[in-house]
Amino acid sequence: MTLTGCPIGFLMMTIIALLGCHHGETKRNSQTPVQVPFPPAVPHAGNINAICQNSHCRQRYPPSYFPRSGVSHLRRRGTAINRLESWYSLCCSSFSAEEEKLCCLQQAWKQALTRFCVEEFSTMTLAYNCCENTGEDRWRCFIGRLEKPDYSCVPGYTAPSMASEPGFTYDQSAC
Repeated sequence: MTLTGCPIGFLMMTIIALLGCHHGETKRNSQTPVQVPFPPAVPHAGNINAICQNSHCRQRYPPSYFPRSGVSHLRRRGTAINRLESWYSLCCSSFSAEEEKLCCLQQAWKQALTRFCVEEFSTMTLAYNCCENTGEDRWRCFIGRLEKPDYSCVPGYTAPSMASEPGFTYDQSAC
């Protein structure tokens, strides 16, 4: 006996279809393995312009980029990159002086990676190994593991509009 011929069957099929789809999101090709180049490069005088001018064409990681399960560690990395890009945007638009802009970008980088580490330790999985270090050892570890040492554009990519991330605090006295 099938339920498709009656209103209840139609309702059940509709619910199943709605639960199994993503509304309004672009899905990544499921044949392509998920990649999140991580960690991001530390801001320095040589990459300020790339950080501030190439934001529109650097990879972002909306929820639809990831499969539904099995990549929570990559999802946390993507969230950290999205957060960092949001905070970089604040720094780039708030300061015209290169020294202040660089100081802000460096603080955003450290705060985003600190928050990433807090999130890593809040799971039941192994944390990213640099997060096990503290102080300057943590930052040296992140700097030593760069997969993508610059902030260049991804050819043919336009970053989607993402919500700004709260939580960044710029401390001018730390500059």
